[in-house]
Amino acid sequence: MNAIAHRGPDSQGLWVDPEAGVGLGHLRLAIVDLSPAGHQPMVSACDRYQIVYNGEIYNHAALRRDLEEAGHAPPWRGSSDTEVLLAGVTAWGLEDTLARAEGMFAIALWDRKDRTLTLARDRLGEKPLYYGWQGTAFLFGSELKALRAHPAFQGTVRRDALTAMLRHGHVPEDLTIYTGVHKLRPGEMATLSQSTPEPHRQFYWDGGAVATAPKGPAPSDQEAIDQLEALLLDAVGNQMMSDVPLGAFLSGGIDSSTIVGLMQHLSDRPVHTFSIGFHEARYNEAEFAKAIAKHLGTHHTELYVGDNDLRDVIPALPVMYDEPFADSSQIPTHLVARLAREHVTVALSGDGGDELFGGYDRYRQGASFLKILRALPQPLRSLGAGAIRAVPARVLNTLMEPIRPTPQGKEPNGQRLHRIANYARSRNVDELHRKMVSVWRFPEAAVINGTNPPSILADHLPLRGGLTDIERMMQLDMLAYMPDDILAKVDRATMAVALESRAPLLNHRVAAFIWPLPINMKIRDGKSKWLLRQVLYRHVPRELIERPKMGFEVPIGLWLRGGLRDWAEALIAPDRLAREGFLESVLIRQMWDQHQQGSHNWGLQLWNVLMFQAWLEEFGPMGN
Repeated sequence: MNAIAHRGPDSQGLWVDPEAGVGLGHLRLAIVDLSPAGHQPMVSACDRYQIVYNGEIYNHAALRRDLEEAGHAPPWRGSSDTEVLLAGVTAWGLEDTLARAEGMFAIALWDRKDRTLTLARDRLGEKPLYYGWQGTAFLFGSELKALRAHPAFQGTVRRDALTAMLRHGHVPEDLTIYTGVHKLRPGEMATLSQSTPEPHRQFYWDGGAVATAPKGPAPSDQEAIDQLEALLLDAVGNQMMSDVPLGAFLSGGIDSSTIVGLMQHLSDRPVHTFSIGFHEARYNEAEFAKAIAKHLGTHHTELYVGDNDLRDVIPALPVMYDEPFADSSQIPTHLVARLAREHVTVALSGDGGDELFGGYDRYRQGASFLKILRALPQPLRSLGAGAIRAVPARVLNTLMEPIRPTPQGKEPNGQRLHRIANYARSRNVDELHRKMVSVWRFPEAAVINGTNPPSILADHLPLRGGLTDIERMMQLDMLAYMPDDILAKVDRATMAVALESRAPLLNHRVAAFIWPLPINMKIRDGKSKWLLRQVLYRHVPRELIERPKMGFEVPIGLWLRGGLRDWAEALIAPDRLAREGFLESVLIRQMWDQHQQGSHNWGLQLWNVLMFQAWLEEFGPMGN
């Protein structure tokens, strides 16, 4: 419990049944019902169930009324959502209760009668839950550091998980960096009993199936806009439930601006909003956020940061993320969370908008690229791609630089052409998508005895149904990239400072409404998030919104040639890599040299390596 005290600094509780050999611990970040009546671990009124859970059930007041009307309500002890959750389990069972619940959560429920432990995670993966056998101990918790504190923890690095981490920048799906330890997947339950020592896993909600739900008659544009706004107003209103100060992240983009616009519409006082600004104009959205905040009348706080502020966060990353994690936007995300925590305890965000409404540029680019590829015979595509790959990148750089100069910090022309040639060999949208989201093309070459683990992006692909190419990429991102990268990033960055982040766009009813709509309600006239934009325009003038998409981009490639060079050099020194025995030192050093010479920009690839090395330096494997 002490290892994750940052997640719940307000109180802590412990329940142990020595006879059953079960212990539950909880650290509380008090949000709803701040009294002792909300304390966990909590026992059900019937004394059968013990629960610990992290998160919020946003519709707990409605569930409380349902229980009361059906005559299932116990004598209430307080107003917490935890008590409602337990009463629901008693009346309906856990699976039915989760089907009725709207929220984000990681739950551990002990059934004292049947002596079963059930773990459950929210539908879209906002809250993390790790578990696994280590020796004779079954461990589970919100972060790996809680498991690592147990004396039975073995800490053996799983090499195929390292390979996957180099590919994606995060350890994906149900894997962790440790052998024998797993993540519960979004929408999944796992039940452990004395008769079944391996947890029985099942999905109580299947995002892949939601994405392929049959498309009925399409509503009119006006009907769709009205319905989406009503759904979002309901979701935002429920998520503004809090007994502590509440605010919102405001980047100035479509997603966060929509959430803040709806919050301010529902609020009778200025919403507190927070933005991070950058001194470099091409990275800075703070001025846009400020203009939107002024229009909406929010109480706006902004903080401008420079490279030194960003780099100062790097030493804290291994402990914050527990396992190697290399999405560099983790750095400004933590800074804006730290800023918000100075004023509020809960912050709403716009997370989920890209995956649900088709926001990433690569969706449109990938679909256009596939259209061109399908018009060309396969032999011609292979021949052209092979011809480009046969020319060294440095030669292509020399030929192309006078025609198309490389922007500062971006990949040189030769490297870019080689990447596109690799895309051209894709046989279908699934293969192209996997290449587009892979930082390393062949990460197994960089890991000693490395192999690629089975993947939802290659080996156990979800059913596609009638999805278009763009929708297929959106579906895969919703199931993989969003929970394993985006939501993991936000959870650790916020909870490290005891700030609760909530994402109204990830309300499951919003997802169920959006997916069956035709693609032209998501992308229209070359613009992404068409339907979400229409809701936003009801609250914010379009001239404050219409501009090229920006994101939390950090110039890692430039830093590795400048302020981070010495730090990185030490982490990937050849003798160090050889001694540790995880990474191929010759390949890593070759890429490092090419990056320093400028023939390639391997910033992202090297950052993945460096985040593993920094993690290894902090924790070190207990076995290889």
